[in-house]
Amino acid sequence: MGSPEFAVPSLERLVLNGHDVVAVYTQPDRPAGRGRALVSPSVKESAVKLGLPVFQPDSFRLAGAVTQLAALKPDVIVVCAFGQILPQSVLDIPPYQCVNVHFSLLPRHRGASPVVAAILAGDEFTGVSIQLVRRELDTGPVLARAAIPISSRDNTGTLTYKLSLVGACLLQEALTGWLGGEITPRPQNEDEATYFSQINKEAGEIDWNLTAVEIWRRVRAFYPWPGCYTTWRGKQLKIIEAAALPGEGSSGAGRVAALPGYEAGLGIGTGEGVLSVLGVQLEGKKAMSAAEFLRGQRDFIGSRLPG
Repeated sequence: MGSPEFAVPSLERLVLNGHDVVAVYTQPDRPAGRGRALVSPSVKESAVKLGLPVFQPDSFRLAGAVTQLAALKPDVIVVCAFGQILPQSVLDIPPYQCVNVHFSLLPRHRGASPVVAAILAGDEFTGVSIQLVRRELDTGPVLARAAIPISSRDNTGTLTYKLSLVGACLLQEALTGWLGGEITPRPQNEDEATYFSQINKEAGEIDWNLTAVEIWRRVRAFYPWPGCYTTWRGKQLKIIEAAALPGEGSSGAGRVAALPGYEAGLGIGTGEGVLSVLGVQLEGKKAMSAAEFLRGQRDFIGSRLPG
């Protein structure tokens, strides 16, 4: 059970290692793009290529959805970013339970946006946890964990990709041990638990009164979605890539200034320090380097954001 692109490596790894995948469950096709044409989840596309049966129920509360699943008689259900909360009636079906691939070192960063949460928190490391699913989200005992460092250049897109590969390998290891009776699940320490809910589009709007480090983390955490943005001349201006200069003085929060000697030469004042801007995208335009943007918008230096 999975939907987005970063769940595909786990599915492909199961097939590659000879597991009998009797079915793939994913979200229904959704309209997307300007034409609002129906688009299939990445997991469905992968499953079709692998010749696997695909089911796309809107909900397991629909009559017959649980019965259909039970008829498949799965030994274990593997879940990776499926996009639905599984009811107890589903959790009770497989004798080896439901096994979830979660992109954090549980119990830290439970919830729907663990990669975003790790970057926003300034964590030096994150990782993958393979855990047994319980009705309360991400609280089940852990079968295996693996940690990786977070690079200062990582954003949610790059870090999620890394974790998807680590998770696929760790899933194979944990599943083999779990099915073979070689792993004892470890309960999570509730005293160490943190939770981060689903983000929305408005979360990306920049408050220039925050520190440069906080805004820099947000630029990375909210890329590729929803993006970190401000406004200039009434148009949305996304900050695609940036670096924090916490020791630099500024002429005020939101004030744009030249930064001679720095990579892009463009800085924006914050509540503490300066944000060195490396890449931007003005509404209706393509993404570009800060230097390229300045060549076409020479009066940007000296302006104040939002504006």
